[in-house]
Amino acid sequence: MGATNGGGLGVASTGGGGVAWPCGRGLPTPRPPPPQGCGERLENTMEALENAVAHGAELLEVDVRRTRDGAVVLSHDRGLRRQAGLDRDLAQLDYQELPPYREELEVTFAPGCFSRGRDRRMPLLAEVFARFPGVPISIEIKDDDDELIRQVAELVRRHDRASITLWASFNHRILRKCRAAHPAMPYGFSPRRALLALAAHRLGLLPLLPLGEAVLLGPLPAIINRLFWGKFRGFWANPGWFGVKKGGCRDSGGGWGRFWGYFRGFSGVSPPPQVVLWVLNEERDFADAFARGASGVMTDYPGRLRRYLDAHPLPGPVQTTTDQYKPVQTSTNQ
Repeated sequence: MGATNGGGLGVASTGGGGVAWPCGRGLPTPRPPPPQGCGERLENTMEALENAVAHGAELLEVDVRRTRDGAVVLSHDRGLRRQAGLDRDLAQLDYQELPPYREELEVTFAPGCFSRGRDRRMPLLAEVFARFPGVPISIEIKDDDDELIRQVAELVRRHDRASITLWASFNHRILRKCRAAHPAMPYGFSPRRALLALAAHRLGLLPLLPLGEAVLLGPLPAIINRLFWGKFRGFWANPGWFGVKKGGCRDSGGGWGRFWGYFRGFSGVSPPPQVVLWVLNEERDFADAFARGASGVMTDYPGRLRRYLDAHPLPGPVQTTTDQYKPVQTSTNQ
């Protein structure tokens, strides 16, 4: 299956992509994925989400924050400099004061490539729910903000979409608050829980570890090598536990072979969490991820992923049709 930030199937990425949903944990049974992505449209815009769904995305991935007047909006960054060229924090402005996105934004996971689009407005989460009532959405809570969490939970209740909306956060404390605010919603692994599961796997205890998480979102090793090895040289320098040797991550065998075994170890858990790998923008990475048994991928280029999946059908049920998740035509006073 695929996912995209801001919308997409089979792969997910900021502001547009695709994601796979875990079977048996409150989410639809996964199917082979088409994509979306912020490489094809400006991130976290309605246009990016619509583009993802048009390519058959089975899961949209969005980032949310709160403005000064309490509006829950889609935005990856706290500061507006990169996105909009304004040296202010989003929380310092009312919703109506938010500037439009820049005309083009560099794609983080495709350096030197830029996204463009007609839509440059930061949408409200309520608009997204109204526009895509039947589409699963992963919501990453970007700030430790109790009111933000409360409002998101209330919006999920109002739109009756708890079973198809996923809590996500890199902060374990935030994720615990999210679960308390709406326990019926599925949720993903925090880094802390992912490391605990990795430790359990290395000790042969993973089948004994209680897992309530529906999805594990993790990086493809090749992406770390290609884009971030220089930045995280110190972190990855210790070869032991993660199977990383000086000079980069091992893509196969050795340590990373054990790391992929960790992903495959979920097959011994009932029900097994899905594994979605990010952020994949090239055919060789799509092939690598699916060959290793990933449930889905996250991408900035849903159209590219769609073409790959059309040319290399995945085994399993027939792939999603775009009619299934056709957006609802709505009008919202801005």
